[in-house]
Amino acid sequence: MRLSHWGWGYEHEQPSRGDMEAAARSLPAALGFSLEGIEEPVPIEKVKLDPPRLHPPGALAGICSTSLYDRASHTYGKSYRDIVRAFRGQFGHPPDVVAYPRNERDIEALLEWAGSGNAAVIPFGGGTSVVGGVEPRISGTYNGAISVDLRHLSRLLEFDRASRAARIQGGATGPELERQLGAHGVTLRHFPQSFQFSTLGGWIATRSGGHFATLHTHIDDFVESVRAITPQGAWESRRLPGSGAGPSPDRMLLGSEGTLGLITEAWVRVQGKPAHRRSAGVRFASFEAGVEAVRAISQAGLYPANCRLIDATEARLTAGGDGGHSLLALAFESADHPVDAWMDRALELATLHGGVTESAGGHASGQVGAWRDSFIKAPYLRNIHPAIGVLSETFETAVTWERFGGFHASVMGSVQEAVREVCGRGIVTCRFTYTYPDGPAPYYTVVAPSRRGEEIDQWDAVKRAASDALIGAGGTITHHHAVGRDHRPWYDRQRPEPFAAALRAAKGAVDPGGLLNPGVLIDPV
Repeated sequence: MRLSHWGWGYEHEQPSRGDMEAAARSLPAALGFSLEGIEEPVPIEKVKLDPPRLHPPGALAGICSTSLYDRASHTYGKSYRDIVRAFRGQFGHPPDVVAYPRNERDIEALLEWAGSGNAAVIPFGGGTSVVGGVEPRISGTYNGAISVDLRHLSRLLEFDRASRAARIQGGATGPELERQLGAHGVTLRHFPQSFQFSTLGGWIATRSGGHFATLHTHIDDFVESVRAITPQGAWESRRLPGSGAGPSPDRMLLGSEGTLGLITEAWVRVQGKPAHRRSAGVRFASFEAGVEAVRAISQAGLYPANCRLIDATEARLTAGGDGGHSLLALAFESADHPVDAWMDRALELATLHGGVTESAGGHASGQVGAWRDSFIKAPYLRNIHPAIGVLSETFETAVTWERFGGFHASVMGSVQEAVREVCGRGIVTCRFTYTYPDGPAPYYTVVAPSRRGEEIDQWDAVKRAASDALIGAGGTITHHHAVGRDHRPWYDRQRPEPFAAALRAAKGAVDPGGLLNPGVLIDPV
């Protein structure tokens, strides 16, 4: 099976004409605005790319490709902006060469070739970035770009049952990783929305957020050690359960987004598969009441696996809600013990804040089950949006509890105003994807009518307004989507300058030629 060159998923999974027509009939009523006619994606055989500027030496020719499909499918990630451009056959910055290394020796040889030819090196895992993290959008000072696809480094290399840890190569996708761990009766339990196609190395490089809505929220919590190949040699941290020996080398690779090295493997903490589960849905008459309930639950030390508060508008669109109530999706799970007492206490706290239990049981059902199904299908649904004239965007952040009320009002107001100004009308929704004792991670969704040929300008305007609002109101520019190229202007405002200088110095030490993913996180010296 071959991945689509323009949208989410495999080629055979792309929406048919009938799917698009059905969406064009049903979405206007749900969204409250009319949609334009249907447009078809540009097929791969009609895509035109600039000729490659680089040609691999004979020793690397067997692992390199300059084919139309390979170059096009490695040009973008999967943001709305990426999908619109690829849908229209617009590939302005394709890699010149796509390399598929089979081992670390191949990576070392590729880096040596890139250094001798002054070529940028773009690490590529599953290509699911939504922030411009894999796009070869580089300056003219480079002679070309090489996209290094790590899909062949996908094996479980070692399993330590006593310590419940596994050494896994960085190119393993979520399903590949879980299948190999399953043979040992364990699981990583890290399930980002991109799970089907994203990779362990990509999760580590972007500090991915996974299954757990509380406690173990990021891949950081599961990493014991990391190994990466840099232009200056291998970077590998010692495998330990914990250490106080200065700044940790594996923590520096977490979130490095391919700027310090290509992550080839990692030791990760694994766990038994859950055998005990309880799930419940709770309705609230107001989003504010739900916020207080979630704060109480997150500060009670219960640590639910799922604790997602969904505002009334999103609940109506995705869970069959009545449009007047917010929905809290709660779930507890354990591989060791029943979780009834934890769920019962969480529901008590929700009731104290006006919550009404909608459903409860061993698995998600009712509105919670409907929302879960919608969440899983969301990336596929976004493939239809360019075809029928819908602009969609998501952005996420985190902020402390005492600031959330004012923060939320400011962000919603700024984004709603931008949507009205740019699109005429549209919908802005919010849900909590993760919650901590000291604050939530709100996740906002924008859905609005687009104008054919102007979608990128519209998206840029909404994205700019949202990002300005997040930083201006005291939140982070991203909680789990990474920085990439799209968030750089606001990331530069968020971080302290001495830290930026230290990061530039670290990159200069391991990547003196500035070859690795230039423009992401920092500019090469």
